[in-house]
Amino acid sequence: QVQLVESGGGLVQAGDSLRLSCAASGRTFSAFAMAWFRQAPGKEREFVARIVTNGVFTNYADFVKGRFTISRDNAKNTMYLQMNSLKTEDTAVYYCAAGRYTVSASGYDYWGQGTQVTVSS
Repeated sequence: QVQLVESGGGLVQAGDSLRLSCAASGRTFSAFAMAWFRQAPGKEREFVARIVTNGVFTNYADFVKGRFTISRDNAKNTMYLQMNSLKTEDTAVYYCAAGRYTVSASGYDYWGQGTQVTVSS
């Protein structure tokens, strides 16, 4: 089992930045690829970004490329999502997930409880 806890969400204005964190405990964090997904009200959960076990390779959804950066610190069992130039359409609950290196939510076995990000205009 892996327990994941997100933090860092909040209410910001368009153009601001936020950094989300995902703290892991339980099984070896470094053994898992990690990802961020998000879900806006009335919409399906969607892929945001993913990172391989050692952090060398990353991949982003087109709508966050150039604005968001995913990273991880295996020594601290923590993953991050630096979000810059936030837009109102980024408003959602953000979830971190551990599993295989895929853009599909079904590839991740462990999920956090989510953290709310609200971007006002």
